Amino acid sequence: MLENYLPILLFLGIGVVLGLAPMVISALLAPRKPDAAKLSAFECGFPAFEDARSPYDIRFYLVAILFILFDLETAFLFPWAVMFDQLGWFGFMAGMVFLGLLLVGFIYEWKKGALEWE
Repeated sequence: MLENYLPILLFLGIGVVLGLAPMVISALLAPRKPDAAKLSAFECGFPAFEDARSPYDIRFYLVAILFILFDLETAFLFPWAVMFDQLGWFGFMAGMVFLGLLLVGFIYEWKKGALEWE
């Protein structure tokens, strides 16, 4: 009975090796020469080694939330596109209503200035 699980264990083992091998190789071979540019804040807008409760701009949250919303909404388009030829006019119109609502939300956020970074 254990031989039935051998392909699964082999698949998991190969996955773990392929997942860990690049990290181990880069940790062994990568140069370690930190300088001021490498230790500076990167994409977060504030120094990385400060108090975790320090205030920072709410726009970081807003951009992240908007990205997640639009990303999830576009994920709904993939099944619709795959089944597009079988849906008929009703499916086409339902997709157009969805895309219209998505466009209205995008225009609203654009007009409110949620996508502006000053």
